[in-house]
Amino acid sequence: MNWNIEYIKEAQRDLKNLDPYNRKIILKAIAKTAERPLPPPDGIGKPLGNHQNSRLSGYYKIKLKNLGYRVVYSLVRENNIMKIIVISIRDDEAVYKEAERRIEKMIK
Repeated sequence: MNWNIEYIKEAQRDLKNLDPYNRKIILKAIAKTAERPLPPPDGIGKPLGNHQNSRLSGYYKIKLKNLGYRVVYSLVRENNIMKIIVISIRDDEAVYKEAERRIEKMIK
């Protein structure tokens, strides 16, 4: 079952700022993950937890190791929506801090 993909406004901007080659690869990875976004054994999503500097338990990530990018997303299970929160370079602290900032902004 495919999940519907939604991007928050900032994530749309992240995507728009990528060069065309990286954008194509990232969109392909997001589409593939949307087929099975839950963590194993039901899917291929990688759960995030609470780190020293961020609280992202309940959120998920897509790791694009070769490109050096991370995509952080949440799942709205009752509507089968995969909500993309941030698309950024792999600098762990920065990408997760930005994800946490955007999540707090969404909640308010």
